[in-house]
Amino acid sequence: MTIVIFMLIAYLLGSVPSGLWIGKYFYGKDLRDHGSGNTGTTNTFRILGVKAGCITFAADCLKGTIATVLPMMFGVTQFSPILIGAFAILGHTFPVFAGFKGGKAVATSAGVLLGFAPLYLLFLLAVFLIALYLSSMISLASIISALVGIITTLIFPAFHFLLPDYDWLFTVIIIAVASLIIIRHRDNISRIRHREENLVPWGLNLTKQQKNKNQ
Repeated sequence: MTIVIFMLIAYLLGSVPSGLWIGKYFYGKDLRDHGSGNTGTTNTFRILGVKAGCITFAADCLKGTIATVLPMMFGVTQFSPILIGAFAILGHTFPVFAGFKGGKAVATSAGVLLGFAPLYLLFLLAVFLIALYLSSMISLASIISALVGIITTLIFPAFHFLLPDYDWLFTVIIIAVASLIIIRHRDNISRIRHREENLVPWGLNLTKQQKNKNQ
């Protein structure tokens, strides 16, 4: 019964649509009607600006962290906290408070890793930043980070690097979440292939995407 309660709390916490509410109540804009129509961090940055984007990222990340550390805060050790964090990611992706149409799970997934494996998160963050600089695309950097996450959760424990031992629940959840992130970026993948993806004003844009005039 305890695990069900924590799963429910994590899901509801993850379901808080930070970007959507910030846009509607402070900017008078529904993110679902602008840009990519996504309510996550990237579209918030694009439509509402840096301040709103940073707040949304912090809030979405915090949802994952709080959900993950919640069992430990209450001294509950019967199950792995990564399992509870996964339900926050599920809530963020399919939020009950926003018609089950949420973000792409990147920020909340980062929050879960911050609460469970912070050093591993730093590694993936470095991968993300390098990919972002080379491509100038948040979407591609997210996809590459997800792919690296899948590969390294299978390899790193064998060398006791960052992930000291195999935790098969952690491995399964990371692979599942990373796969979800990639699937949620399928429209971005199509735009990247056609060199029409949205860019950030930083980096090398090595794939020569055509800059969106509306950015």
